[in-house]
This record gives sequence, structure tokens and C-alpha cells, in this order.
Amino acid sequence: MSRGFSSTFLSLLLALSLALAVTATPIVQVRDNFVRLPLAKKFNLTGTHTLLARDQARVKHLNALAKARLAGTPLSSDAVIGVPVDNQAVSYIATVGVGNPATQYDLIVDTGSSNTWVGASRTFVQTSTTRQTRDRVSVTYGSGDFSGTEFTDTVSLGNGLTVTGQSIGAATESEGFDGVDGILGIGPVDLTVGTLSPDTTATIPTVTDNLFAQGIITDDLVSVSFEPTNTVEIVNGELTFGGTDSSKFVGAITFAPITRTSPASEFWGINQSIRFGTSTSILSNTAGIVDTGTTLTLISTDALRRYQRATGAVLDNATGLLRITPTQFANLQSLFFTINGVTFEFTANAQAWPRALNTAIGGNTNSVYLVVGSIGTPTGEGLDFINGQTWLERFYTVFDTGNSRIGFANTPFTTANTN
Repeated sequence: MSRGFSSTFLSLLLALSLALAVTATPIVQVRDNFVRLPLAKKFNLTGTHTLLARDQARVKHLNALAKARLAGTPLSSDAVIGVPVDNQAVSYIATVGVGNPATQYDLIVDTGSSNTWVGASRTFVQTSTTRQTRDRVSVTYGSGDFSGTEFTDTVSLGNGLTVTGQSIGAATESEGFDGVDGILGIGPVDLTVGTLSPDTTATIPTVTDNLFAQGIITDDLVSVSFEPTNTVEIVNGELTFGGTDSSKFVGAITFAPITRTSPASEFWGINQSIRFGTSTSILSNTAGIVDTGTTLTLISTDALRRYQRATGAVLDNATGLLRITPTQFANLQSLFFTINGVTFEFTANAQAWPRALNTAIGGNTNSVYLVVGSIGTPTGEGLDFINGQTWLERFYTVFDTGNSRIGFANTPFTTANTN
């Protein structure tokens, strides 16, 4: 090869490399700006109430919270009447560092609330980055609560990525959170109004909001990947702050705007309809929410009656869930959820509680228990369904604050036979 040809070839190769680098830079930058946080599914079934009872307690609280917000009145700690304190039954847990040097806390990932706090089990540790504000902070949940002091501090999310000045509630009292340290709240920021005192009208930016504001992520959104499992405790999920992880879903993401129907509009709410099999309507197009803090997939009382008739299920008093026989399960048809014109199939296997965990919820090994339960109120209340963890384990979900929308996509686990 001649020196002239070699020089020309190298020049062309360098120019091509630079051109490709310029073209690829935006993609690389976006991926580098993702913040990925592993999630572990954890069962805590030491309480005295069924999964359904705990989920329904949460629904009552969410309704009370929304009504109080719409009325412009504070939500008192006894706003949910007749709901005893009990531990969170099934949770997705993220390990988050707070302070410098960081103390690691195991926090429940909750899209139905927006405060981040620690101290339920492991005491909050102050460091050189800790700053106390003038406020007390308190939040009531479905069957638990916490109160304490607000600080701001550095929060570490793994891979050396940190967000500074994040509001952290340091609990001095908490109930219903045995086995975890607190909550990582990634719901709409307006849910924080009224949680501080004396600054009762102030909002508290979530971790997602602060990651975006500080330029650590390029989009104000968080994506959630859960996977179905039949073991009691396993790392089987991921939060992706600032983007979507294409390795976690298949096909396109369908986005739906936040519903305008109250009270679902106060949360991550959408409109959807549900069909059983080819033609049996279970729930006409109506408003509800998508919620990582709810275990089951809940529908209105009249919708559940239609579902029960269609499946031939009976109510199991021990678990609070609908029960069918293995023979009935073999003939169980899919549910079809239509969201913004796109239909998502919730297979027969997805409708079943993991059979290996039947005894953990008070069931027997010979039955099939269904994860679709009653929300406790009839259709038309403005919060007629909750797509909870059992639904989210089958579909990739994007909580897009910047564009006021939620996205959904199928995953490799949408049609899995895990359960």
C-alpha cells in the first residue's frame, strides 16, 4: 500500500469516525443520563389482615386524601375511619443512600404518595450534608403513618449518582412499616401539600423532580419494570429515572394523558375499559389509577360481580380473594385492558396469584386464587380501578411528569406462565 493511499485512507476513516461520533452523541448522552435503581420484591405477611383488606384500606385513604385536597382542607390522621394499623403486605423496595457518608435505607417505592422519608426501622443519621428545615412533616397512609422532622440532604441512587438538597422526613414516630425504613415517594408533587408544618401550602419536589432540575436526567420521568415471581423475596425490578430502558419492554410504548376525572386525577390516573374474553364487558371506559403501592388489581364492586360470573369464581373467606378450581383455570380467558385506544392482554396466568405462595396468604395448595379484587365502591365514583403490582408485573410503565401522561408497553413477561 502506498504512503499516499494510506494517508488518504486514514483521513477518510478519521472523518467517518468523527461523523459517526457526532451522530451517536445524543443517544449516548441520553443513556448516560439514565439513573437505574434495582428493586426487590418483599413480602411481609405478619399482619392480621388479608391482601384485599390492606389494599381497600389504601383506597379509602387515597379517596379521603383527594377529597380533602379538592376541598382545600387538611387531611387529619384519623381521616380513614375504621382502618387499623397493619404492615405493608407486599412491597417493592429500593435501597437508597442518604447523607455523606451515606447510610443505606430500604424504602418502599410508592407512586401513590410523594414524600421521601426514613427512620421506620433504621434511625436517620445526620452527616455534614444534613440541613434541618423549620418544618415538621407527617403523612398518613392507608393503614400506617409517620411523623417527624424535615431535613434536606444528599441522596445517592447508585453508580455514584447523587441528588443534593432532597427533602427527607426523619421519622420520630411511625406505624405499619415493620421491616422497612420508610418510603421513596414518586407520585405527583401536589400530594406533598399539607404534609409540612408550619409551611402547610408548600410542595416538596420528589427525587425525580430534583434529578431533572439538577440536570442529572434529561426528562422528568421515571419508568418502572416489575417482573412476576413465585418466591417470597427477590430482586426482580428496576426504576429508571430520566428515560426508558429498551431491554425491559417489547414493541412501542402507548401513552395516555392523566385523566381529568376526580379523584383519580389527583394521582397517576388514566381512563381505561376492561373486557373478559371476546365480548364480555367488565368495566366501561372510566377513570382509575396506576399504583405501585397497591398489591392487587382492583375494580369497582359491580365490575367484580361481572368478572365473578364470567369466571365462575367463588369468594374465599380465608384469603379474601376469588377462588377457582384448576379445571376452571384451564378454561380461564384473558382480560383485555384498553387504554387510549390500545388493548393490553392480561392473561389467565397473570390473573392468578402465584400458586407457590398460596399458603403464605392463608390459602391451600390445591386452589387457584385470582388477583382481581373489589375496590370497595361502585362504578362512577371517579376512582373505579387500580392497576396495582400484579398488573404492573406484566407491563412496563412510564410515569412522565413533564408531559402529564403515563406510558405502557408489553414486556417479555406479559405472557409468562410464572404464576
